[in-house]
Amino acid sequence: MMLTVFLATFCIFALVILGMSLGYLVKRKSLQGSCGGIASLGIEKVCNCPEPCDARKKRMAREAQRQQNRIL
Repeated sequence: MMLTVFLATFCIFALVILGMSLGYLVKRKSLQGSCGGIASLGIEKVCNCPEPCDARKKRMAREAQRQQNRIL
């Protein structure tokens, strides 16, 4: 009895995670909370620094390149 409940619960969680990952792959949107997170407040980044760090600059350049490739 206990094993069947565990397996049923595991299968349900696996299906939910699979559904969420498929939704992410299809829409290509970043994951966000139900209220939209800090993006809904008009804030682009979490830190208060005036200029983004090198890793963020590289990421932004890659995203811009992807956008250009989609247009072409």
